[in-house]
Amino acid sequence: MRGGALRVPAPRQPAAAATRRWTPRGPLDLGLTIGPLRRGPGDPSFRVTSDGSVWRAVRTPAGPGTLRLAVRGGEVEAEGWGPGADWLLDGLPALLGDDDDPSPFVPRHRLVHEMHRRRPGLRLMRTGLVLESLVPAVLEQKVTSDEAYRAWRLLLQRHGEPAPGPLDRLFVMPDARGWAMLPSWEFHRAGVDGKRSATIVRAARVASRLEEAVSMDLPAALHRLQLIPGIGPWTAAETLQRSNGAADAITVGDLHVPKIVGYALTGERGTDDARMLELLAPYGEQGDGQRHRACRLILLSGRTPPRRAPRFAPKDISTI
Repeated sequence: MRGGALRVPAPRQPAAAATRRWTPRGPLDLGLTIGPLRRGPGDPSFRVTSDGSVWRAVRTPAGPGTLRLAVRGGEVEAEGWGPGADWLLDGLPALLGDDDDPSPFVPRHRLVHEMHRRRPGLRLMRTGLVLESLVPAVLEQKVTSDEAYRAWRLLLQRHGEPAPGPLDRLFVMPDARGWAMLPSWEFHRAGVDGKRSATIVRAARVASRLEEAVSMDLPAALHRLQLIPGIGPWTAAETLQRSNGAADAITVGDLHVPKIVGYALTGERGTDDARMLELLAPYGEQGDGQRHRACRLILLSGRTPPRRAPRFAPKDISTI
């Protein structure tokens, strides 16, 4: 899998609790499609083993579950363990982008056209789980990726539960009650400030209402999430891109994305959100909108503005 995912020796395979084989209707790049679910190379809920299998530990409505995915000869082989295994296998097509229809997408820039041609296996996934993507999105607010990934890793290792199945050191995140009851000092130990931890607790307390967003159209889903203090357009979009497969959930308020989009499409430097939205406007005028898909393709191009300043130095608040 691309992206420097953690690789460990392939585990010995006991009898799986449940299995499914599924053939995608078109090209499928497994890594590109579900890669956004991995929160850093040390994510305790996501792993790629040496045999190329992708493993996910998930808190499903039916309970904890582990999903192993591998592509063999154009067919997806899936195995599931735990109370959530059947739920995960039932949702396999949606997870791998079967609900995603890229046919209306019309590239309006040469770079986007080239990346669309070169990445035919990119599909927009749909997990059907809001809190799973919301919590790490909140952790990523206003901090470096390394800080957010560290916090996610420590919180899952300390307060999650071992994932069902044969793979060691794989963890399922806490349920909504577990997040809501987590003491503030445990967030602090993981380097999470009070503003972000309070947002997670507030969201966990109304998790059932937030999960309803998976069946809403994009404007209604964005509104539902942003009713929670501390959840703004950035966090809501980052969540719904994963939970709902929202092709038009454009990320605004990001430090880097507007600059990358502007530089990749025009060579401009210092692009802000307003200019980015202007550049991507043609992709928002197609049916339900395709601005998130266009952004994914632009980011995959690797065309980024040259760095002019040193990297932001993270602060470890857990030592304060």
